[in-house]
Amino acid sequence: MNQHELIAEVFERQAKRRVERRAFLKFAGMSTAVAGAAAVSACGGGGGDGDGFGVDNNVNVAPPQTGLSDADILNFALNLEYLEAQFYSFAVTGAGLPNTLLTGTGTQGAVTGGRAVAFTDQVVRQYANEIAADERAHVAFLRTALGSAAVAQPAINISSDANGPFSAAARAAGLVGAGQSFDPYASDENFLLGAYIFEDVGVTAYKGASPLIQSPTFLSAAAGILGAEAYHAGLIRTVLYGKGIAMPALIDATEAISDARDSLDNTADVDQGVRRMGDASNIVPADANGLAFSRSAGDVLNIVYLNAGAVNQGGFFPAGVNGTIRASTAG
Repeated sequence: MNQHELIAEVFERQAKRRVERRAFLKFAGMSTAVAGAAAVSACGGGGGDGDGFGVDNNVNVAPPQTGLSDADILNFALNLEYLEAQFYSFAVTGAGLPNTLLTGTGTQGAVTGGRAVAFTDQVVRQYANEIAADERAHVAFLRTALGSAAVAQPAINISSDANGPFSAAARAAGLVGAGQSFDPYASDENFLLGAYIFEDVGVTAYKGASPLIQSPTFLSAAAGILGAEAYHAGLIRTVLYGKGIAMPALIDATEAISDARDSLDNTADVDQGVRRMGDASNIVPADANGLAFSRSAGDVLNIVYLNAGAVNQGGFFPAGVNGTIRASTAG
């Protein structure tokens, strides 16, 4: 049995297809979610289709005063960029970022795990190389923009062992059983699923944070990174859907991961896999108006900490993130 067949068998056995739970939400339901999201605080539960940091999608509504500076918001983003950049760097080169890109305020941590993927699909290899370069550039850019205020890389766990965060996330999604491991470096398909966890979350995080940024220069920078992350997420979703035509269990896995993220971030049910009703593609997870949804900082930390409670560390950040925004919110 080759690697593709093995992964398909595992996913078909472990990831039970959800019965069309990801059908488009009705507009009335979306409106309710927007109304609820507009009332949350900067680090509270985002949910629904508000911007997730406490502002709804009405462009005429000014962002509330949150007590967060532009540097606080960009440093929160920098923590996420460290995580993504390290994952992709190890996947394509077998090594992490240089130490010159890791220093700063707060406690600098090491990376646990990570190794090169033996790509068999040359298209996936080239895409991975391009995204890795972009993520490294994001880290360098944010560090330059923040100057001496830039936070150091916190401790990051991207290991593939049974006790690591990828395996914990896969168990939460029902992809592997108790005591089993999920290795995002084992194959092209596993790598894509690992990337799928990060990219969708990154897009919603930048979408939620952007309305709070006061400096036009920093806002332009955040918008530029949001655009790049959206391209990455769309690409990963496209490749997963394309491969899933011949390997349906791969599409089922995106649904299962989506359900797991929904169980962690907040009480709203807006996360979406790569399939709509029937077998239609769902490359852009959006609301009834075709708009990308948002997550608050707390929601994002719920996912990367792999904990639906209000905590300060865990999952991919075993000692927490650096900076002012550190705590997740009860989902």
